[in-house]
Amino acid sequence: LALLWESTDVSMKENELCQAFSEALLTVHDVDEQDADLPQLCSEYVKEIYKYLHVLEVQQSVRANYMQGYEITDRMRALLIDWLVQVHSRFQLLQETLYLTVAILDRFLQVQPVSRRKLQLVGVTAMLVACKYEEMYAPEVGDFAYITDNAFTKSQILQMEQLVLETLKFQLGRPLPLHFLRRASKVANSPTQQHYSTYDEAHLKPIMQHIAKNVVNVTEGKTKFLAVKNKYSGSKLMNISLIPQLKSALVKKMASPLRGRSQRSV
Repeated sequence: LALLWESTDVSMKENELCQAFSEALLTVHDVDEQDADLPQLCSEYVKEIYKYLHVLEVQQSVRANYMQGYEITDRMRALLIDWLVQVHSRFQLLQETLYLTVAILDRFLQVQPVSRRKLQLVGVTAMLVACKYEEMYAPEVGDFAYITDNAFTKSQILQMEQLVLETLKFQLGRPLPLHFLRRASKVANSPTQQHYSTYDEAHLKPIMQHIAKNVVNVTEGKTKFLAVKNKYSGSKLMNISLIPQLKSALVKKMASPLRGRSQRSV
């Protein structure tokens, strides 16, 4: 009888916990509820999909400061990406293609260091692979050779493509920031953003400070890398890089800890 009573007591406690948990979830607004009639949005599976994307992000991560000890430097990478943004705009490619290009570039370089002479070759090859993955009509290999002023031949680009794909083991499905941005935008008006994003202020603040620092450097003319600003200054992208909020006191305040540190180190 004692065992039966103990078992019954445990079962009742479990039921109470389940009920309490269920009641807590009832306060979470289901942002996917209105998408049930839109099969392309996969509302029934969207939560599992984003959990899986978080797992993939960890599995295919890019190490911080992976260029330490390399012949190429962070500044060379920044110069390359600034140029790739211009190429991306010239070819009128999808946003996903640019994000995937950078992901392929970093994942390759962190395991396969290259000389500065071959850095641009890796960059255009990364964009070629990204185009084949994302675009319906990808530019030809010859187009990428031409865009480098024929610094590299079609044969060299194709050889590098083989090396990139072999190095990454053809795993090109790393989640892109754009995927998570779209999800964050969907829940932006929800009072339960932390529930859906799984991030709190402690996670986000350091990243926000770095973004704010870069924004201030661009708006105050402290950097030569302006391809992204120029790209987003067009009407097609709603002139987003020209909005006055980017020069606000709030953005400058957010950037101040990192800007003060960088100025002291100069």
